[in-house]
Amino acid sequence: MTTTWRMRFELSDSPGALARVTVRLAAADCNVLALQVIPVPGGVLDEIVVRAGEGVLPADLVEAVRSEGGKRVGITGAHVRDLVDQPTAALRAAKMALADPDQTAEALRQVLAADSVTHGEAADGQVQLGDMVARRGWARFTQVELARAQALLDLVEAPAPAVRGMLSDDGVALVLRPGTGEDEDAVAGLHTRCSMRTLFNRYHSGMRTVPRRWLHRLLNPPRGTTILVQCADQVVALGQLIHTGTPDCAEVSLLVEDAWQRRGVGAALLGALASDARAAGYTELVAWCLPSEDALVRTAARAGLETTTRREDGLLRVSIAPRGRALKTPIATVVAEKTR
Repeated sequence: MTTTWRMRFELSDSPGALARVTVRLAAADCNVLALQVIPVPGGVLDEIVVRAGEGVLPADLVEAVRSEGGKRVGITGAHVRDLVDQPTAALRAAKMALADPDQTAEALRQVLAADSVTHGEAADGQVQLGDMVARRGWARFTQVELARAQALLDLVEAPAPAVRGMLSDDGVALVLRPGTGEDEDAVAGLHTRCSMRTLFNRYHSGMRTVPRRWLHRLLNPPRGTTILVQCADQVVALGQLIHTGTPDCAEVSLLVEDAWQRRGVGAALLGALASDARAAGYTELVAWCLPSEDALVRTAARAGLETTTRREDGLLRVSIAPRGRALKTPIATVVAEKTR
């Protein structure tokens, strides 16, 4: 049975008003665990988290507050997260939504202390936040809370940063960034350090180096984007996201230098491409592999992305859902500005 409650109420702006409420609660063997003062137009709201004494009912708590001049008293069951200050709680919710966009509704519910947050259109007494609806019966939403929720949405919906950072499995710092025309020599160097088998798995043809005329197209694909993985002054991996002509589908490809394979680089690169694909509205990524190669399927699994496969035209068609589970690869947005 719930014995901890979250209460919100208005008190007259007079000295000792809140103290009298806490004294009355203490007399009923109730302990105030947390207190927050919320600014609202024309005054403030007081919010407290109370652990009720034995036999004290929610109605008794409401009556105790009203007896000391409390108005518009709302009460709901409290959770351990309600004992954390609001900035910390909001940061934790933002971290959850950024790690898994599918958890955005739950993050908003926590930030707003809402009864529910679902997709749809708001009715009377409900609040519209983008394409989601917040409902709360025990107390009205304040402008401060709504502003906090909108800030969370703006953060989650912001485009991915141009430059991202990661650590390889063995702790080497790497940078993921867009490719440019100035990277032709570095990308040519990447190909010279790749084995013939790695190049064959990527291009499905025997070659020792990439033809110079290909470099510009690799870095500036006409219908897509290229992400490079850089360690110090060397490019060690390259990934591409190319629009296929089907509105919701893009083709994805990876090339990881032999010395950097099986170190988490491919999973981080594929995860970054999937993030960009989600932002662009793609619901499917397609890759073409040799039938005997399962490296991309394993890489997608490590990146938390679900795949399906089928044989087609002598190759293995790998379909990847860009919206998957939280990434297993240790990747973080740690670079805020381009420093090349």
